[in-house]
Amino acid sequence: MRQHGIATRLLSIYDASIFSLAAFAQTLPHPQYLIPPSIDPLADKNIELPKDEVEKVYEEFKLDRVRPILLQVSRFDRFKDPIGVIRAYRMAKQSNHSLQLVLAGGSADDDPEGEAVLREVQAETAGDPDMHVLLLPPDAHLTINALQRAADVVMQKSLKEGFGLTVTEAMWKGKPVIGGDVGGIRLQIVNHHTGFLVKTPEGAALRIRYLLAREDKLRELGAKAKAFVQENFLITRQLREHLTLMLALLNAGQDRINLSNGNSGVS
Repeated sequence: MRQHGIATRLLSIYDASIFSLAAFAQTLPHPQYLIPPSIDPLADKNIELPKDEVEKVYEEFKLDRVRPILLQVSRFDRFKDPIGVIRAYRMAKQSNHSLQLVLAGGSADDDPEGEAVLREVQAETAGDPDMHVLLLPPDAHLTINALQRAADVVMQKSLKEGFGLTVTEAMWKGKPVIGGDVGGIRLQIVNHHTGFLVKTPEGAALRIRYLLAREDKLRELGAKAKAFVQENFLITRQLREHLTLMLALLNAGQDRINLSNGNSGVS
């Protein structure tokens, strides 16, 4: 109780708090606002790439240009469930023997289990030339961009998740995403419209097989995914909402804010 009282006093000096999801909100002594994160379409990870930049990742990581690629980009963390992704890939491959899997990412400095998870993933993938485990540096933004553009289907099979901007990034490239039914992934993936929400490797494998067997549906969901990001998760929307929030706080208690003359007086 004493710690709660101290926290309340410290927080009372602030005018508001911002959360990315309603589920993360807390009991606080001031107003709370929901503003989801966003991506910058002009950043290296999201800009349009010339075809030769995408071609480089096929050569560098020995990927077959013709056969379908299943990709997950995330740090090697148990909550990202890379072992579950491997299980889903193996089940899906029973129907599509040409499938390739790419697990690309790194480890977080504050995650002592990261190295252990990476070793488990490497052990699980050993002996299968169609599974590629890529340990990338933190600044490999163009490489991740190219991998997402080269992929046919993108996974983010998280067991726990904050918001999951890797989902946003893949959707921005017009890729259908199969994601864990958790956290901010639920806010981005409209089930059966911009991708699929799943809870198990079996469910993920079912959706992988479905998309690879129906190229028209794969392209349809990918196009819807990109449009959904353009409407909801670009930095221009986030900036607008932050500026609107600041204006509202500066004019607290006013019934109406008039912006027609560039001032924030009451109309």
